[in-house]
Amino acid sequence: MTLQVYLSGEIHTDWREQIVAGAEGLDVRFDGPVTDHAASDDCGVAILGAEPDKYWHDHKGAMVNAIRTRRGISAADVVVVRFGEQYKQWNAAFDAGYAAALGKSLIVLNPPAHQHALKEVHAAALAVAEDPRQVVEILRYVLTGALPDRDRS
Repeated sequence: MTLQVYLSGEIHTDWREQIVAGAEGLDVRFDGPVTDHAASDDCGVAILGAEPDKYWHDHKGAMVNAIRTRRGISAADVVVVRFGEQYKQWNAAFDAGYAAALGKSLIVLNPPAHQHALKEVHAAALAVAEDPRQVVEILRYVLTGALPDRDRS
């Protein structure tokens, strides 16, 4: 059984790559947003035409990206939403809520310092992880029933 996992949220660190590498050998297929920040910001005007007002420039990009995000989350078995240390990921909060509303299995990934700020998001999640390794071990357990080896932890 292939597990479809959508990796949402913060795009400034390599957490996605860590999860993909850690899940090597598992029957998992990953999807996620466009992580090239400039491409993501400019997709709307690149496709639909220039906007002189920055608000409408950003609005077009957000709407085009929402099509991709909704498709990815809808197709996912598991949605992992990462809230990073430095940047405010308002879109990640939307993604978490959307996934929860669709009844998707939600894993939230964030540093301990964000525990209080994300308490409502955590309430919608089935698991709250602090590092990508924990997400990989959850995926491994879901697919195989195996607990972490001490050597892998």
